[in-house]
Amino acid sequence: MASPARQIEPRQGIAAEIALPRPLPPVIGMGAFLKASLAVIDHDRAFVTETAGDLSTLEAVEAYQALLDIALGVQPAPVLAAHDLHPDFHTTRQAATIGCATLAVQHHHAHILATQWEHGQSGPVLGLSLDGFGLGPDRESWGGELLLVDGADYRRLGHFSLLAQPGGDIAARQPWRMAAAALHRLGRGDEIAARFASQPHAALLGQMLDRGINAPETSSCGRLFDAACGLLNLHPVADFEGQAPMALEAMVTVPDIMAEGWTLHDGVLDLSPLLARLVDCDTVKGANLFHGTLAAAIADWTLAAAQASGIRTVAFGGGCFLNWVLTTRLETHLAASGLKVLKPERLSPGDAGLCFGQAIAAALHVERQTKGEPPCA
Repeated sequence: MASPARQIEPRQGIAAEIALPRPLPPVIGMGAFLKASLAVIDHDRAFVTETAGDLSTLEAVEAYQALLDIALGVQPAPVLAAHDLHPDFHTTRQAATIGCATLAVQHHHAHILATQWEHGQSGPVLGLSLDGFGLGPDRESWGGELLLVDGADYRRLGHFSLLAQPGGDIAARQPWRMAAAALHRLGRGDEIAARFASQPHAALLGQMLDRGINAPETSSCGRLFDAACGLLNLHPVADFEGQAPMALEAMVTVPDIMAEGWTLHDGVLDLSPLLARLVDCDTVKGANLFHGTLAAAIADWTLAAAQASGIRTVAFGGGCFLNWVLTTRLETHLAASGLKVLKPERLSPGDAGLCFGQAIAAALHVERQTKGEPPCA
């Protein structure tokens, strides 16, 4: 029998309707902070709203509230509201106003579930979740993650090697800071002041990094892109987050691979050799080398996990997969190794599609509780 949701015009505020491989409990995914959107599940359909944008302005918050009203108009009422782990997101706070139980869902887990279930896949997958930031379970800054996702459960198999983020969030719009962190990690911190002499506080940044002051570590792929851009002197101070990596992608002509550009140890992918090479590269050569080597390194990393786990399906998620060069090169490498790749198609790989993964996690959680099953170890 058709659910009431199908009688609501997908029309105002609804960006996508996704068929699910089986009926799921009615839940809502609240989205994140950037490109915030919402997803509701009704029986065997999911409805994903348009995005309200980044919730840093009153206008975006008001737009989000209007979308929330639309989402809650889909019946039946949700029994669980899923939100990001970050306690300070507006979307997290709004989850408590829905009038049902709430569930915190790890950011990168949600990214992978969104891609997987868009394709109607529900079994275990390897998940490559690459973006700028998502809070880890112990409040770490994640963003370059290799996960084993099995429904409502996930396990972190590996991550990008940690890089300091001097100044915290400001580094996302000042790639020179991430480049300084890369130099410091390479043992070349004494070069920071001269290399970035035109930047205020450049002389102090090396001392901050030496002392670990206001320089939280991150595994973020987005911040790795920023480090590469800063080393290549491309938008050292950007107008918006992602401007420099977008410009770097646009400069790629023929991606190239630095054979010794990475190391892999205990699941940690370290691209320090590549960063060291970029210090003396011109911009176009650096763009080619960075994209080609990064794709080859991630493929090597993923193939090792596939061989160890026996899982042959890989799902992509996170805003770094908006980069067409990285996505296509990586897919080609993995397919050549016999792995099946799931990519976001109808939904954005970035945070605009995250709400759908949150909703799936919530629905699977409700199913488990209904059946009385314990979470997997």
